[in-house]
Amino acid sequence: MPPADSHLDVAVIGAGILGLATARALLAQTPLALAVLETEDRPAAHQTGHNSGVIHSGLYYRPGSLKAELCTTGRRALEAYCTEREIPFERCGKVVVATEDSELPALDELERRGRANGLAGLERLTQAGLRKHEPHVAGIAGLFVPETGIVDYSAVARSFAADVEAAGGEVRLSTAAGAIRRDGDGFAITTPGGIVRCRHLLNCGGVQADRIARRAGLDPVIAIVPFRGEYKTLRPERRGLIRNLVYPVPDPRFPFLGVHFTRRIDGAIEAGPNAVLATHRHGYRRRDFSARDVLAMLSYKGFWRMGRRYWRTALGEVHRSLSHAAFTRALQRLLPELRPEDLIPGGSGVRAQALEPDGSLVDDFRFVEGPASLHVLCAPSPAATASIVIGETIAARAAEHFSL
Repeated sequence: MPPADSHLDVAVIGAGILGLATARALLAQTPLALAVLETEDRPAAHQTGHNSGVIHSGLYYRPGSLKAELCTTGRRALEAYCTEREIPFERCGKVVVATEDSELPALDELERRGRANGLAGLERLTQAGLRKHEPHVAGIAGLFVPETGIVDYSAVARSFAADVEAAGGEVRLSTAAGAIRRDGDGFAITTPGGIVRCRHLLNCGGVQADRIARRAGLDPVIAIVPFRGEYKTLRPERRGLIRNLVYPVPDPRFPFLGVHFTRRIDGAIEAGPNAVLATHRHGYRRRDFSARDVLAMLSYKGFWRMGRRYWRTALGEVHRSLSHAAFTRALQRLLPELRPEDLIPGGSGVRAQALEPDGSLVDDFRFVEGPASLHVLCAPSPAATASIVIGETIAARAAEHFSL
């Protein structure tokens, strides 16, 4: 058996932006022997590192909800942090575009929510107003949301990791958390470098969070189903078609925002994503396949119930994934001048979509507490935007639960 490691007060599993934000918040509250355990050789290797980089304004969230409050306070905290640490970001604004009359009621609701959430400078746009902000975009009406921004979340996560280490914690890379067993009042976690013993376990494992909870002896009830979001990129010579961020009016039935255009902090213009069921929890390519992950999906009753409910939508997403022409047509609803040859293959990301046993999509934060453990099973948008305040919120909950 590998040699026993030093005893920790808290082991945080997952060096994504939320795991790191929570670790730095815990260390700011009280001195702790704390380590963040990360499978990969760098922080932010998965959801955080494949994020589109948008700093969300809070437009979409129900007024008075926790997500609306977290997004507003979190956006301001993130911008202040980036300013202090000299991490490049830009408050560039976005337009949400209605392309047909049937979308106007949903656009009205977005405007109502934005004003109720206190968004400054929100502007209802006519066709002429749309052209002023985005000359090449077509639509019958829109909203301009000036408080939306862009940033490199990998850079933010690396800075959080530096904060953790500066406060006396550790970020242990290439340290996969394997078997987890109770060890007295705490846990013993098997890693490639030895047994990590800890009094308390904080699970911020993202797409693996449900499995980590099960290994820690809990039944999380929900299951993670991975969806791959595929992007195209505008050729550099065609970047002038889009100035900033352009979104369609979202379908309120889904937590996905639809294919859209995003200017990244490096100037590139991303187009997408679609939302295709992935056959690997880290399946960034179509050919990525995990028999274990597929079997887990097929054996979960909620997966089949989701499929019966959304199979038509799923087929459309698969068609856009396989057909460059179909992907282009979806984008041409917003940008008619776009040509198929203007788009080249871009990156992709995997969304850790939590699924209820009845097949419904979880679109809110979900926590499970166990003896000496706290598990973040679902952390949807605005998790990256509000990572600082969400980390503080999770840290406060953990400190209370662990009696730190």
